[in-house]
Amino acid sequence: MRPLAWLLLLTVVGSTVTGDLLQSMEMKRHGEVCFSGGRLGSAFAALARNAYLALAILFMAISFFAFLKLLTVADLSFAVPASAASFVLETVLAKLLLKEQICIRRWAGAALVAGGVALLAL
Repeated sequence: MRPLAWLLLLTVVGSTVTGDLLQSMEMKRHGEVCFSGGRLGSAFAALARNAYLALAILFMAISFFAFLKLLTVADLSFAVPASAASFVLETVLAKLLLKEQICIRRWAGAALVAGGVALLAL
């Protein structure tokens, strides 16, 4: 596999994880968004003014465009499964940074994904 493909994969995984963590942090801080009447507009306005959410959107856009570029230099059969490494990293960081409770079933799933990504790297 070409070094550019690995760099793009690292960009996809890193920016996806960063975007998801920022989005989760902001949604936990903001709380539930109510979808009733006139409050919906004010809820979206409050979210739109938040730097964490704006950064999350930026990182998700970087992830999207890096993935598109990855598809031009690597096979789909590599790009999609290898980008699943973000699930493993997100699970670990959800436990460490967000202090979420992760059940054994999710740890097992993350371990299986990590094994699959390791097989792709061979």
